[in-house]
Amino acid sequence: MTRPSLDYPLDSSPAPGTLLPVTDGIAWTRSPLPMQLDHINLWLLREDQGWSVVDTGMNTSDARNAWDQLADTQLGEHGLQRVIVTHMHPDHAGLAGWLVQRWHCDFYMSRTDYLMCRVLASDPAGEPPRDAIRFYRAAGFDQQTLDIYSKRFGGFGKAVGALPNSYHRLRHGEVLESPGHRWTLVEGNGHAPEHICLLDRDSNILIAGDQLLPTISPNVSVWPTEPEANPLADWIESCGRLARLVDSQTLVLPAHGKPFRGAPERLHWLIDQHLTTVEQLADACHTPRRVVDLIPMIFTRKLDPINYMMATGETLAHLHYLIATGGASRELDGDGVAWYRST
Repeated sequence: MTRPSLDYPLDSSPAPGTLLPVTDGIAWTRSPLPMQLDHINLWLLREDQGWSVVDTGMNTSDARNAWDQLADTQLGEHGLQRVIVTHMHPDHAGLAGWLVQRWHCDFYMSRTDYLMCRVLASDPAGEPPRDAIRFYRAAGFDQQTLDIYSKRFGGFGKAVGALPNSYHRLRHGEVLESPGHRWTLVEGNGHAPEHICLLDRDSNILIAGDQLLPTISPNVSVWPTEPEANPLADWIESCGRLARLVDSQTLVLPAHGKPFRGAPERLHWLIDQHLTTVEQLADACHTPRRVVDLIPMIFTRKLDPINYMMATGETLAHLHYLIATGGASRELDGDGVAWYRST
């Protein structure tokens, strides 16, 4: 399937601490990230007094400084009225508690992601649970790689400040309103447990979070907390559902990259790429393979420790999909290492 040509209607991007108008009642800012993917887009919705914001940025001093600049120069005396978080990942939820406390505003998030975020953020730094070590040993990690993982364990909580103690639940099919916009909530799964997109059917605008990105594919991974999950099946199903709700002229406001048009084409292309990867793994596993043997076949670039963990989870997601569709089996050897064989 040929990569679709997307339309990017905005010529420029905002610097952190500044706002760029997108359309009536919607403005765009960026929050810096301390990683290769160096930004997250935040979408501000004009309210009768002040603003709502969709997503928050990570819990870092640079991100807080960008918010300080916005508060001083852009947001006005009423500041934020609502904080809306699309899903649980640190770049989206990391400053939610800090922002809610600062402006004494309301907080909105899906139930599953709110609870999961609180659970993961409570993991203390130090020795990871035995289940997690067993999970990564089954993937084929050697002791050096397990030591790197153990040293980094608990990092999620460092990137996410304490969430608010109460929240308003975001639920698929319900509607949030801001002046001039009615946002229907659309659930996505696979990248996060209960990811929420916001779709204004009248204005034909989708605030997509990480469910739909213009140049990269959202990470779809199996993690030690749910070691037998099949997130790729969930992601493909929810992307197919989203593709039926948008059209080629829908303006997509993604969490990373630039606003674009061409949503259905992009969604179908992403689905096709994942299914192609599943086929590649099926071919590779005619000879029994471990996860660590398969990672370089999917991810050809050099991976830092964070990206290696994500690549491990994403490789497992494709293997679990392959097993669920009858294309492979899994056997554990005497050392607890999983070997995957095409059926």
